[in-house]
Amino acid sequence: MSEMRFLLLIVCIVLVAAPFSWGDVAFLLEEPFGTYGAMNPTGHAAIYLSRVCVDTPTRLRRCLPGEAGAVISRYHHIAGYDWIAIPLIPYLYAVDNQQQVPTGADSAMVALLRDAYRRENLANVIPDEEGGRSPKGEWPQLIGAAYDRKIFGFRIEANETQDDQLISRLNSRSNRSHFNLLFHNCADFSRAVINFYYPKAVQRSFIADAGLTTPKQLAKSIVKFSEHHPELRFSAFVIPQVPGTTPRSKPVHGVYESLLKSKKYVVPLTILHPFLTSGMFAAYLVRGRFDPASYVDTEDSTLLPQHPRVTTLSPNSAVPTEQVFDGYVSTSP
Repeated sequence: MSEMRFLLLIVCIVLVAAPFSWGDVAFLLEEPFGTYGAMNPTGHAAIYLSRVCVDTPTRLRRCLPGEAGAVISRYHHIAGYDWIAIPLIPYLYAVDNQQQVPTGADSAMVALLRDAYRRENLANVIPDEEGGRSPKGEWPQLIGAAYDRKIFGFRIEANETQDDQLISRLNSRSNRSHFNLLFHNCADFSRAVINFYYPKAVQRSFIADAGLTTPKQLAKSIVKFSEHHPELRFSAFVIPQVPGTTPRSKPVHGVYESLLKSKKYVVPLTILHPFLTSGMFAAYLVRGRFDPASYVDTEDSTLLPQHPRVTTLSPNSAVPTEQVFDGYVSTSP
């Protein structure tokens, strides 16, 4: 068995087996990529639910034994829906199971994998264009996320009653898009789901992000929430970007951080409004700094470049250096 297959098997074992130990809701902080990511480096936000699975992309149910859960997020201009749910493995790799995941991929291969999965599983939501052609649009972001970007996860314990209540709530309500980049974006949806499980657990930052909800702020909030609630199991993990010729994703930033770390924004802003820039810098120093990688065990730096090894660290308790998701793969303390 190749190292790639072995590492992927580890991921599948821990993510599929985990629900039988303790269920969870995980916030996924996804790095920005491409031209849009360079303009708006706040990244993408999604929610992974270990005991909630996909009946259809717009209807949820409880998972059956052996199922790995689903990833759910808010999207823009995808069949008019507000949220769409995708099974975990297709969400990450655009294939049905771990045996089909390639050891590396270029843009052409990723496009083929996505289109094949769309035709087989999402045709009712994203149909072919005239002549059987693959449709244009933003639908590729639904599947194969790990080809485009590195993903950090922040996972906190949840119970079955909470899962059932969320399923009932989302299935019973209208699922029509009202996406707005400023106030109804993917991070706002993730914030609502986390706060459904734990009211007021996460919130936007009026100081570091001008009141907008950003993925980075949510990650920071859920870490802080876990520190105040040590009775709830918590862990952080990373899913590296798949090796290949596709461009590498970039670090995720908050609102003021995005402006301050971009020369094309900060230079003219400093010249025109030096006091405003100083205020933004102070706000970033006070409330905007947060490194998601610091909550993942990177003592062995060779872990992160490997794919798709998932490492985890629970700040709430002493854990072995290489423990992965509560002992499913671990070394001795």
